[in-house]
Amino acid sequence: MSTASSWLHGAALYQIYPLSFLDGDGDGWGDLEGVLAGLDHVASLGVDGVWLCPFYPSPLKDFGYDVADHRAVDPRLGDLAAFDRVLARAHGLGLKVLVDLVCGHTSDEHPWFAASRRSRQGEFADWYVWADARPDGAPPNNWLSVFGGPAWTWEPRRRQYYLHHFLASQPALNLHHEPALNGVLDTARFWLERGVDGFRIDAVDFFAHDPDLRSNPAMPWEGEPPLKPFALQRHLHDMMHPSIHAVLERLRATVDGYPGAVLLGELSSQPGAAERIASYGAPGRLHAAYSLSLAKQPFSARALAAALTGTPDARAICWSFSNHDVERAVSRWLPEGADSGRFAALLASLFCALPGTLCLYQGEELALSQAEIPRERLRDPFGIAYWPEFKGRDGSRTPMPWRAAAPHAGFTTASEAWLPVPAAHRVLAVDAQERRSGTPLEVWRAALRLRRNHRALSVGALSAVEARGDVLSFERSAEGESLLAVFNLADRPAEVALARGQIPIPLVLPGMPEVEITGDGRALVLPPLGAFLGLKRA
Repeated sequence: MSTASSWLHGAALYQIYPLSFLDGDGDGWGDLEGVLAGLDHVASLGVDGVWLCPFYPSPLKDFGYDVADHRAVDPRLGDLAAFDRVLARAHGLGLKVLVDLVCGHTSDEHPWFAASRRSRQGEFADWYVWADARPDGAPPNNWLSVFGGPAWTWEPRRRQYYLHHFLASQPALNLHHEPALNGVLDTARFWLERGVDGFRIDAVDFFAHDPDLRSNPAMPWEGEPPLKPFALQRHLHDMMHPSIHAVLERLRATVDGYPGAVLLGELSSQPGAAERIASYGAPGRLHAAYSLSLAKQPFSARALAAALTGTPDARAICWSFSNHDVERAVSRWLPEGADSGRFAALLASLFCALPGTLCLYQGEELALSQAEIPRERLRDPFGIAYWPEFKGRDGSRTPMPWRAAAPHAGFTTASEAWLPVPAAHRVLAVDAQERRSGTPLEVWRAALRLRRNHRALSVGALSAVEARGDVLSFERSAEGESLLAVFNLADRPAEVALARGQIPIPLVLPGMPEVEITGDGRALVLPPLGAFLGLKRA
């Protein structure tokens, strides 16, 4: 992956989900004025940039990822002038800004789709993926939607089915139709001309499919069938087609016309994600990519070591422990009975020692846990469809707590927030953590500061990756500096041997329990959920 000349290499990003970040106009929904007001907090963490999730006009059936107009701001969130103020303020604080570019689909309320569904003739007729019914009237094949049910919906005006990988209200764009791809590229230029520093590219694996529309084979299973029908197929034909590379090359050629602009891709957690990170990130394609496959693995030294060594260059990966699509890490991975504060500190120290790009999700710096949302307050269609076995994504999307004593923890002055603020999040509010020492917020700031101050941590080469039981260790080195990183992922002490005569100089993180070096200098004794970062002596 060609990362050496990109500012994204070694950078730390902060993901802002605007609907839940901060409400600036008192209507119960987060907005761009709220983003503007919260940027000082983001900058105080020591990150290099922000990824701003969708703020475009949308019917909010998928809460922003069903875009009805790619080149405007949803009136509920502000307007283009408000976006320009956010961009100017972020740049004034030294923060780069990535915005979501949703290339693979639109809302069914998008003008492009309104024209395409009307007739098989006309300018937009082929901008989406259309197919005839089978002779018996059934869909063209057996492809399934990620959210459940067939991936095809009948359109009576065209007498054809259209493809949708997610909700039926999210029709798939035909990115191999030149005018449709040019429409997406023109959208990219629109935002680049406004001054954005690049894009987070949504759902890359769904950009292309088998042109012959062959059905997927079944995925064998034993015992009780999986909760989501999508898991009952091997997704050989509906996604991950090699022609995705051509789309990425056109996107890259577009952003390369704007010096410093970057592309960060989101990949699915389908098997082979590491190989796809490498292929999608070949020269002339993405600058970096991430997959949530790690987030869906057990928290183990073995899984982390495999992720670190699974691609040709681990520096090409963007690491994300939490985001708006998965359960928050501090809940998902916390060992039973372990102290959540100590575990949050372990996550911070581990995260900031990883090679490549980091993406910190809003509230992660506060150690927010996954929220329990009553069914009647759910917004996420994914969760509504699969309740109660899968409660959806709302639990990771609840509003940021800013002031512990304020209504809705300071997120909004409205009588009700769009999603409830859990009581457990109030004590973790920004103002409450600012007043105390040793908090998760302090640890995150210190860990990110270490990363900025040590080139070995930010851009250094990775070596000596080892998983011994519950202990993960690796080395990072750059410009004559070499650093040892050791992490005890279990809630019990662990001892790790050191190379003879190689006692590293510890780097201290507040809130982290002290690591002992044995008297003979041959081992580290890590406390439960302990971490050690140390400079190796020359």
